[in-house]
Amino acid sequence: MPSGPVLAAAANPWFSWDYLERNGSDVLRYTQQHASLTVQAVLIALVVALPLAALAHARPRLAAPVLATTGVLYTVPSLALFAVLAPVTGIGRTTVLVGLVVYALLVLVRNVLVGLQSVDPAVRDAARGMGYGRWRLLLGVELPQAVPAVVTGMRLATVSTVALVTVGVVVGYGGLGQLMFRGFRSNYHAEVMTATVLCLLLALVADLVLVALGRALTPWSRASAGRRRRGPAPSDAREEVAWAS
Repeated sequence: MPSGPVLAAAANPWFSWDYLERNGSDVLRYTQQHASLTVQAVLIALVVALPLAALAHARPRLAAPVLATTGVLYTVPSLALFAVLAPVTGIGRTTVLVGLVVYALLVLVRNVLVGLQSVDPAVRDAARGMGYGRWRLLLGVELPQAVPAVVTGMRLATVSTVALVTVGVVVGYGGLGQLMFRGFRSNYHAEVMTATVLCLLLALVADLVLVALGRALTPWSRASAGRRRRGPAPSDAREEVAWAS
């Protein structure tokens, strides 16, 4: 006959369908809050990061100050950052959103800048030879070439933001963190595990969506990968043999 820890585990399971049925509205509300905070924070951070990285790229002497500033902001502990923001932005969603944008900035600025700097110099020279000015070169050539690095930065920023949103529970707006906090306070395993699994699923789905977006925005990378898998064209192979002989 089961007793002790076995009975306790049965009374307080880590997974419970009954919990979901009884608390479905709460789970859905906090999941939507979590997802909307993540999407808004990453998009706002991207809007801020693009001009900052472009400025650092156009004026290399500003790259170090820009990266240093975003790096220092990234090292501020979340609780301290919320305490600094609260007198200005109040207690609630705005405070959490500003904090998430600040943390996402470093990853995005670094990746956009690296993407812009990694454009092939021959491509830049060809564009200048065709009469491209500085801004046309940036918007028409360098930024499209930097899309893979930008998407990589968005993937990193999105996954880390999904985790950071839970910290917002300290100012009453933490999405699924609300359920985690409530579960820890009541020692209710199913509530903690449900919120944790949903956080992981949100991060996974967001990452897959961004991977698909990156592939859609860079069709030339798939064509290049296909050519590499197929190997050199017959004419190229004949030329290589001729050169070798």
